[in-house]
This record gives sequence, C-alpha cells and structure tokens, in this order.
Amino acid sequence: MVDLILLERVEKLGQIGQVVKVKPGYARNYLLPQKKAMRATKENLAYFETQRAQLEASNLQHKSEAAEIAERMEGLAVVVIRQAGESGQLYGSVAVRDIAEAITAAGYTVGKTQIVLDRPIKTLGLHPVRVMLHPEVGVTITANVAQSEEGARMQAAGIDPAQQIEDEEEAARAEAQAAWAAAQERDEQPL
Repeated sequence: MVDLILLERVEKLGQIGQVVKVKPGYARNYLLPQKKAMRATKENLAYFETQRAQLEASNLQHKSEAAEIAERMEGLAVVVIRQAGESGQLYGSVAVRDIAEAITAAGYTVGKTQIVLDRPIKTLGLHPVRVMLHPEVGVTITANVAQSEEGARMQAAGIDPAQQIEDEEEAARAEAQAAWAAAQERDEQPL
C-alpha cells in the first residue's frame, strides 16, 4: 500500500488534504498522473500545508462554477440517432463519447471522463445519464436514443414509435379485413 495526500476530492476515497492508503497501481496509473494526489512524504506534507488554503480556494471556485453550469444543464435532453432492429435493440451501442459529443453540440463543454455510464446504452428510448462537472457536483441529463429525429420527438412526448407503428399496422389490417368482409358480403347476396 502507498500513502498519498489527496489534492482534490476523490469519490469513495476521501477529501482534499486527507492522507489515504491505496494500492500502488491505483496511485501510479490514476491518482498521480491525473494530479489528484501526491506522495505523502514529510516534504510533500509540509508543502501541502503551505498550499492548502490556495488549493481549497481554487476547489471552491471550481465547485461554484460547476454548480452554475449544473443549474443550467438541469433537465437537458440530448438526441442520439442510431440504427436499430424492430425490437428496439441497437446495431452497436451508445458510449460516453457519443453522449459527450451530443452535450457539446447542445452548447456545453464536457469531456468523456465527465460522463458516468454504468453500462453502454444498447436499446432505443430515454436513458438517464450522470454528468460529473466537478468531483462534488453532478447533474443527470436524458439521452434520447432514437432511429430518427421524428422518433426522438415522439419518445420525448412519451409515445413509443415502435408501438405506434404496430398500432397503425393493426388498424390497417382491421380496416382491410372489414373491407374484405364487406366485399364478400356484397358478392354473396342474391340479386
């Protein structure tokens, strides 16, 4: 295990200034290169104490900026157009890169690392997606995955496009059967 001083809040690990024990690989491959932590040596502890106020002030400023952006992003719905089969299964999936691009197209600057997706989206529909604007500030947006812009509008209105097509086909079949039955009835009547 390696002792590190956290330079920012890390989810499920600790707060700024906290000394934590982590596995060497996590430290070497993630926390140290991302500048989220530094090794807990006597020199680094002394340096951190001199810089603590500045780091906390900087963190507070970033957090308040992220909170403002989160307030504006609240309720945002982005549309992602994908090809899918009749059952609604996508031919592929929607990944964090696709969602980040859609959010950027909507006028907000976010990176792939800020999108939290438990698993790739593989079906049509409305999917909640978490965007972490700051380690302490997150917002949930809606990813509207559809086959077309019209399908996306229908989904946003609460209408299932696949179900509507099925209903229209059923109505057309019923109408055709009624017309056929009426034609049969006219042909069978004696003159």
